[in-house]
Amino acid sequence: MPSTVFDSALYRDMFGTPDMRAVFSDEGFLQACLDTEAALARAQARLGLIPGEAAREITRRATVAHLDLPGLKADCDNVGYPIVGLVNQLAQACAGDAGGYVHWGATTQDIMDTAVVLQVRRAFDLLEPDLAACIDLLAGLARTHRDVPMAGRTHLQHALPVTFGFKAAVWRDPLVRHRTRLHQLRPRVLMGQLGGAAGTLASLGSQGLAVRAALMAELQLGEPDISWHVSRDGLTEAVLWLGLLTASLAKVGTDMALMMATEFGEAFEPFQHGRGASSTMPQKRNPISSELIVAAARVVRQQAALMLDAMVQDFERATGPWHAEWVALPQSFIAASGALQQARQLFAGLTIDAARMQRNLALTKGLISAEAVMMGLAPALGRQHAHEVVYAACRDVAAGEGSLLDVLARHPQVQARLSRAQLAALLEPANYLGSAAAMVDRTLSAS
Repeated sequence: MPSTVFDSALYRDMFGTPDMRAVFSDEGFLQACLDTEAALARAQARLGLIPGEAAREITRRATVAHLDLPGLKADCDNVGYPIVGLVNQLAQACAGDAGGYVHWGATTQDIMDTAVVLQVRRAFDLLEPDLAACIDLLAGLARTHRDVPMAGRTHLQHALPVTFGFKAAVWRDPLVRHRTRLHQLRPRVLMGQLGGAAGTLASLGSQGLAVRAALMAELQLGEPDISWHVSRDGLTEAVLWLGLLTASLAKVGTDMALMMATEFGEAFEPFQHGRGASSTMPQKRNPISSELIVAAARVVRQQAALMLDAMVQDFERATGPWHAEWVALPQSFIAASGALQQARQLFAGLTIDAARMQRNLALTKGLISAEAVMMGLAPALGRQHAHEVVYAACRDVAAGEGSLLDVLARHPQVQARLSRAQLAALLEPANYLGSAAAMVDRTLSAS
């Protein structure tokens, strides 16, 4: 019976993807363990430590189909780990003497850690295309809406005009960096484990390092310089990267949820009949994808903290922190896959209402362009005095004494220096976009 959103028949495709769940399923993990055991046998056979036929037989039998899963669960409940039962079952499945060479010189954590790294590699391979798609979709939005003015907001209030293309480029920019980070962290994270009971490879004698190198070559993983049984920074870095990624997506989700609010009405998630509907209010169109992205990011942040906590391990093998990774790591990757999937759907069908953006720009009767007028008056009045003049005019507008254009046009010091037409030009939001367009072009061409 499902007990979390990640395996619930109702919620699982909102908080994850089928492919990512498969990677971190019991079957996915056990197969990764079996792949590691088979690769270890092949590596040792190549070095002459075990017979070649034994390695071939172990490889043939190293599939989940040869496991008794209920029996394995019973062993896991008893031992606390699945590897003892898995090794016993794999050995029993092998013909002849081959079973006696299963798990030669390895320890439980060698197999489980390496299996998790194989899972993480598959997970990265799933996330990267969705991340690339999000980057490309946001690039298209930035180009299309490069010159569409809208209100820029600070502290949830009108600040200065920006463009929607500028906003989309700001959304996109950290995702480009996250893709770079992913490429950089892969070699640090994707290193297998083989150290034996206390990390010294003592059970393999003088062949320990050679076996480890051969195993990593078989699995196409990086080879560590030293065992990392209690040095968990690699896997933790992977989850922290997921935290960065989902937090950046959650910033977009937060913006979108606000822009979809009735009082804003500037941008909308893709329309689909009934999506975001209410059971009682026919008018509702709730920002479902945005809400799910924000929720997923919060889940990943909590798991990132758990992974950091799990780094604090005692001596050469930990008494509990390692187990916390079994909770944190799969949930982080599944939630991140769900967030990316929702974001990709959102960006692919996002619509904006440029006319509403224009009306919102006019809501404050010119106040959003107050800085433009201040800077226009500054050469004649001095920057600070110009600020005081425009500040007083803004207070008059707020008190209901007309638009900023009307109030400033009546001011003697302003009248002496700027005509009404010049004031109107300064107050036009589209004339005060600074280097927004140039920065959009720059970030798109740079990446």
